[in-house]
Amino acid sequence: MIEKRPLGKTGIDVTSICLGTMTWGEQNTEAEAHQQLSYACDERGVNFIDAAELYPVPPKAETQGRTEEYIGTWLQQRGRRDDLILATKACGPGEWVNYFRGGPRHTKVHLDEAIDASLARLQTDYVDLYQLHWPDRRTNFFGQLGYTHDQDAEETPIDEILTALESLVVSGKVRAIGLSNETPWGVMTFLEIARREGLPVVASIQNPYSLLNRTFEIGLAEIAHRESVGLLAYSPLAFGVLSGKYLDGARPAGARLTLFDRFSRYSNPEATSATEAYAKLAKAHGLTLTEMALAFVTSRPFLTSNIIGATSLEQLKENIDTHRLVLSQELFDEIEAIHVSQPNPSP
Repeated sequence: MIEKRPLGKTGIDVTSICLGTMTWGEQNTEAEAHQQLSYACDERGVNFIDAAELYPVPPKAETQGRTEEYIGTWLQQRGRRDDLILATKACGPGEWVNYFRGGPRHTKVHLDEAIDASLARLQTDYVDLYQLHWPDRRTNFFGQLGYTHDQDAEETPIDEILTALESLVVSGKVRAIGLSNETPWGVMTFLEIARREGLPVVASIQNPYSLLNRTFEIGLAEIAHRESVGLLAYSPLAFGVLSGKYLDGARPAGARLTLFDRFSRYSNPEATSATEAYAKLAKAHGLTLTEMALAFVTSRPFLTSNIIGATSLEQLKENIDTHRLVLSQELFDEIEAIHVSQPNPSP
């Protein structure tokens, strides 16, 4: 059985492995999405599914919403909605997503429209976790470093955002709320305002975390522990780089980095060098790089769930199987040595 962990203080328990869905509708067909859902949830006991109104990726107006639609058709065929924990996300602002509502924001008008559209595509009356996909303010996310303040930048006040989310909780459309691609300041400000004003308290934060990006540990790990806002780790295989399939310059047919030039976050020379070192270490311990990379993420004490994604059932099986792996202290020490020598090459 896959271990279950508490989703904040919501009373909801989720499996330590979460099924990611962002390839469905682009790299995966509806039938393949249904196969993955049935295998993960009905054969392996995964109870946690993560989606977004943005998906599939790469994001574009022509395919937007397909991922949620595929989940919805599967839910209608399967039934038993209440034994699953279903999460989705609302877009933040950005010119690259202006095909959403003329330019998406986290205002009440936008969030009301976004949740209703997601529920229609998902063919359900509620989502268990509703997340803000990225902040409605200018800050660091998606690998951006070097925060620069702009006091004139437009942003939706956090108290206004929380009030809008409260209305969704009161309506029964949302059970719990979460953040994504957030900073330590953002998480603590959401918590402070929520507790002061009696508004919903965020239950989780979905940020990148992998052997190539452990920046969560710098400021957010302590918050996760002390405030019960656990990590939902996305890109634990760093866009597939930590599967080892791109080593030595390989570009397998149909793979994400082969198909789409935009996904270069984990492919810089420093990341490639670190990946080579981790691959050698995994082999020395009788593991695949995928096994070591995913088991490391799942082992973190601040982690609520590890969001795995796959384009084939074979990949999905290997990814889910890692939930039972226990890495030795010797291996942890050797991972740490590589990390110290090549820290966070892909923030």
